[in-house]
Amino acid sequence: MTIEQTAGPSSSPDLDQFADLKNMSDDEVVTHSYVRDIPISGGKTLALVTLDNGRDHTRPSTLGPLTLLEFAETLDGLKERAAKGEIAGVAVTGKPFILAAGADLSKVSEIPSKAIGKQMAQLGHAALGRLSELGVPSFVFINGLALGGGVEIGLNADYRTIDRNIPALALPEVFLGIIPGWGGAWLLPNLIGIENALKVIVENPLKNNRTLKGQEAFDLGIADAIFDSVSFLEDSVRWADGVISGSIKVKRPNVPGKIERAVKWDVAIGIATKMLQNRIGTVAKSPYKALELLKAAKNTDKKTGFAAEDEALSELISGDQFQASIYAFNLVQKRAKKPAGAPDKKLAKPVTKVGVIGAGLMASQFALLFVRRLKVPVVITDLDQARVDKGLDYIRGEIDALLGKKRISPDEANRLKALVSGTTNKADFADADWVIEAVFEELGVKQDVFADVEQYISAEAVLATNTSSLSVEQIGAKLKHPERLVGFHFFNPVAVMPLIEVVNTPQTDEATLSTAMVVAAKLYKNAVITRDTPGFVVNRVLAKVLGEAMHAVDTGTPFEVVEESTKPFGLPMTPFELLELVGLKVGAHVLDTHHAAFPERFFESENLHKLAELGHIFERDSKGKVTGIDKKARKIVEGGKDPMTAAQLQTRIEDGLADEVHRMLEDKVVSAPEDIDLCLILGAGYPFQMGGVTPYLDRVGASERVFHDTFHHPVIRGTD
Repeated sequence: MTIEQTAGPSSSPDLDQFADLKNMSDDEVVTHSYVRDIPISGGKTLALVTLDNGRDHTRPSTLGPLTLLEFAETLDGLKERAAKGEIAGVAVTGKPFILAAGADLSKVSEIPSKAIGKQMAQLGHAALGRLSELGVPSFVFINGLALGGGVEIGLNADYRTIDRNIPALALPEVFLGIIPGWGGAWLLPNLIGIENALKVIVENPLKNNRTLKGQEAFDLGIADAIFDSVSFLEDSVRWADGVISGSIKVKRPNVPGKIERAVKWDVAIGIATKMLQNRIGTVAKSPYKALELLKAAKNTDKKTGFAAEDEALSELISGDQFQASIYAFNLVQKRAKKPAGAPDKKLAKPVTKVGVIGAGLMASQFALLFVRRLKVPVVITDLDQARVDKGLDYIRGEIDALLGKKRISPDEANRLKALVSGTTNKADFADADWVIEAVFEELGVKQDVFADVEQYISAEAVLATNTSSLSVEQIGAKLKHPERLVGFHFFNPVAVMPLIEVVNTPQTDEATLSTAMVVAAKLYKNAVITRDTPGFVVNRVLAKVLGEAMHAVDTGTPFEVVEESTKPFGLPMTPFELLELVGLKVGAHVLDTHHAAFPERFFESENLHKLAELGHIFERDSKGKVTGIDKKARKIVEGGKDPMTAAQLQTRIEDGLADEVHRMLEDKVVSAPEDIDLCLILGAGYPFQMGGVTPYLDRVGASERVFHDTFHHPVIRGTD
């Protein structure tokens, strides 16, 4: 076998049109296309192209303009060799553990115009599309991480194999404010059917960017064969040899048939459209553009489909939502990995046993998360054995559910169950290194709980409170050692939401804070350090929105007008839907806490307490679907004499948020505006396409109106 490096892109006639892209890519980390010849049966040769950027695994291979041009040149050379009969097939794979992590976003985000954006889309099609025009069979061996354009390399080939143990495969573009624009939107539904394609292209990205494992991708039909890691390349070459020789026939059971195209296709698109409208509203552009392309893929040819992708991708790349998405993406990928203000990890105390005070639903969720991630003994306690037993039953039931879904093995299920125990005797907490409470959100209750448990625990143990809005410092007022107390605020559902607000009090010492940050990371959570102030970050911002919403209905603005006023924010739900989700009593408590702390800026609402007694705001049908506002809820709030229009209330909420966020930054609740946006994206579901709250407030002019400046210089573009 010989290995040769391609000389880099030359001036093939049909690649000349991409000169502008080439000229703006001087500093690109190029992923090179290395070719080696592999002998296969019958004296034939398979040309294997390996994509490698020359960096270690910490820098995944990406696909910038120079990379794509070189890849296209390489395939042109192989096409010539195929025509001469020198090679019988072409295969593409990646460096160890990585095929490609998609487009180089740092380059894509610098694209200055729609015209250049269209060139980027066309270049992707020109380069990857060559895989289907070689004159011999083409294969992609998906040997590792494959995201976005990395997946589309495979889709453009004739055949695909996949490593059973790849860490992730996904088309995350919709999550980033764009669409799979190098063939994915047309090729995937025509390969695996519309319902499966909707799952990969739309549903998974909007579920916190869910990815597929190797077996899942194979089961969907994305790959034609699956092999174990230990001999993946050898098995893939042998399989490709069989396809080339004709001894292996490829069957694709998920390729859409006539009935799917005639009946199911449009129905699936219609269902997905309604789901999106109900779940995320209509502000975000990329999911709906993806649906348009997927719908059209039913009866268009590939050339037409690719041209539609070019137009859609160029429009979105040059649009504002993509710029805001890149800002948000960088927050999650970079800032979240290096939390501002985090102490040295070396100061962290070891955690070899966890105690959970409480055995209710939240406490049980904590226990399950700690035992799954830390894999150390976890003991729960409550007032009586019946409550403890109920908590243990829940935890064991959830472990069984994970086993049933094959997310854990039988051995792991048994180990996890053995690590969890319950007690009514707090002396069993004596050897716990980390003790977290999940009791009623009342200051006196939490103070007494900690004062009591401190008698039993070691001097080194860290105490954590999950309070959502109470002062952590006051919670520790009865402790002999308040320096070991830290706020550790989870968001619901505990297993899913990726944020933890780590609350640093004036007494919290560095070792305790470091331990909290290390534990959060081991739980696979992103932690943001906040000062000990009412509501911390997420609940303070949400309380502002909820307070303004309740003030509006209290003063005569109809519920529907209030809901309309918040739609431009692009939030996953309206203020009243959020109130029902968290619980009206919890919402009333949060508003009361903020009003007590900041009476001049946060309203109290007696009507919210009355709605809490009613128990709901919306009328729902037998399936739980909202059908309108409950008549009794309308009756509770009637009598207001000063209604607002949706536009007036929108401006009022925007200005109120700009003022509150500015105050939070002046008071150093967090280090920077980026931390507030990170909290809202990870903890409150703020969409990537908005970039968080501070870029939005800059764009709509609220920052200038309120404090005559902006949070960001220059202002981050994005939708308003």
